[in-house]
Amino acid sequence: MSDSPYRARRERVIEQMRKAGGGVAILPTAPEVPRNRDSDYPYRHDSYFYYLSGFTEPEAVVVLDSRTGHSILFCRAKNEEREIWDGYRFGPDAARETFGFDAAYPIDEIDTRLPQLLADAPALFYALGASAQQDRQVRHWLNAVRAQSRTGVSAPSAARDIRGILDEMRLIKDSTELDIMARAGKISADAHVRAMKASRVGLREYHLEAELLYEFRRNGSQFPAYGSIVATGANATVLHYRAGDAELRDGDLVLIDAACELDGYASDITRTFPANGKFTSAQRELYDIVLASQQAAIDATRAGARFDAPHEAAVRVLAQGMLDTGLLKRDTAGSLDDVIANKAYSRFYMHRTGHWIGMDVHDCGEYREDGPNGERPWRTLAANMVTTIEPGIYVRPGQDVDERYWNIGIRIEDDAVVTADGCTLLTRDVPVDADEIEALMRG
Repeated sequence: MSDSPYRARRERVIEQMRKAGGGVAILPTAPEVPRNRDSDYPYRHDSYFYYLSGFTEPEAVVVLDSRTGHSILFCRAKNEEREIWDGYRFGPDAARETFGFDAAYPIDEIDTRLPQLLADAPALFYALGASAQQDRQVRHWLNAVRAQSRTGVSAPSAARDIRGILDEMRLIKDSTELDIMARAGKISADAHVRAMKASRVGLREYHLEAELLYEFRRNGSQFPAYGSIVATGANATVLHYRAGDAELRDGDLVLIDAACELDGYASDITRTFPANGKFTSAQRELYDIVLASQQAAIDATRAGARFDAPHEAAVRVLAQGMLDTGLLKRDTAGSLDDVIANKAYSRFYMHRTGHWIGMDVHDCGEYREDGPNGERPWRTLAANMVTTIEPGIYVRPGQDVDERYWNIGIRIEDDAVVTADGCTLLTRDVPVDADEIEALMRG
């Protein structure tokens, strides 16, 4: 499997380890987590582990040795009885061949083999502090090496966080990743279309959530990428609201922030639409401001721009819209520049306009980079980074706010791949234009 993207990534990590002085890297997958009594939550692998392995079974560890250039997998042994209960296991031999490892061993042998692999290694590369249980295991292996010191064996003398290397790699998506993310975006967009078409006064939020989940699974998604937000009326002004039992009422908006995970990669979409299929004038007024702000952010997203540029572009449009509608009063908030400088807009727009997305919906990667004199400017965007673009307006009731805007919550979100001359949106198979949304719901 020399052409495997996972093997190629392991080789890149080993190369970076050598540049840092060499050593052994240990990357465990996620543990199974009990839900209650003898039931577990649906299992989901660790993202760093999967990025280097493509392996989805629990009880597994990837080891990379920069001295030999070898990548090693520890995984569960074949066990016919357990496979009857829990399903197929690759076992070490099949996993080694299928996923392109140089060697693979039963996980039961790890306490014996890991100290041997760590002996005389210059450094240990490991996700320090990520898991107390894993930290205890690593200390056990290191102590087993130190116990051999009288024989001339030494333990690693330095520890480095392997996530620093992996975060930089994961920030730039390869063609395999972008293809999966595009398919995830299409599935999620289709689910939003389904929910819009199904919406009608009298349904409950969880009815629309069911439509989303059905479409995710029907098209091959393994999981939702995160807990689905389906919020109607005043609930749409709660940023992390979860789908509940509130009834869709005539004249209310519905905000859905929901998307699927496909083959280990997340998508992230938000759309806002009228429960009855027709925006009120006040809703339309604010909706068009948010849509214009998103377009401004999209126009600002390109290689060479700072990560903060789309946010600044969106804020400028939103702040102007708040002044024009009277959400912010000019006699107290001042000019547009004053509103931005004082962050007066944050009363109605309190989050940022985007975040990295990839294997995790809030993906890894620094948002700032090292600059001169210890400064940390916003990171420069590069081709094949993927970010969300998600401005919004959220209006809670207030004595100084026109009542026709009360309880309006609007967010519009898409996933964007940065390109040399702009960005490519992965999630536009569901409409954002208000006229197009109304037409879809009529149909």
